[in-house]
Amino acid sequence: MYYGEIKKCDIANGEGVRVSLFVSGCTHHCPGCFNQDTWDFHYGKEYTEETEREILDALSPEYITGLTLLGGEPFEPQNQKELVRLLRKVRAQYPSKTVWCYSGYLLDRELLSESRARCEYTDEMLSMIDVLVDGRFVEKQKDIRLVFRGSSNQRLIDVKKTLKDREIVLWEPKIKRGV
Repeated sequence: MYYGEIKKCDIANGEGVRVSLFVSGCTHHCPGCFNQDTWDFHYGKEYTEETEREILDALSPEYITGLTLLGGEPFEPQNQKELVRLLRKVRAQYPSKTVWCYSGYLLDRELLSESRARCEYTDEMLSMIDVLVDGRFVEKQKDIRLVFRGSSNQRLIDVKKTLKDREIVLWEPKIKRGV
């Protein structure tokens, strides 16, 4: 797996101050994508054990709320094995930190059902994610007023509640924001 960037103090891609990993590789190719460079599966740097240690160390400060996975596409089958390994360590080392993930794949139609995204790691990866922002970016539905998403078709899903209730449960922010 390759990655384009690690942001160690990100406030744009999830609630609170986060560490964000931008993985490489995406087959969606959404028109208007803000990160087209990461469509290439070999863009950026190779993900190594050193990269993993860097991420785990960056998560250690108390003010860091959690980890965000985006890209590229974290749920491309080529990326899931490495991300599951990372998430296992994050969950073991930082059980109170949250994990967010951005995916162009729809949770109910593509990640929980048979699709090109599903592989032997998909269910375990989903089980370690707190909030999934799902759906491809749609340029005609772009709205810069939206919180933590680029277009109005994208959903912020509470993954734990959704898996428990077996129906989509949208995520509610802990702190309500003004309009």
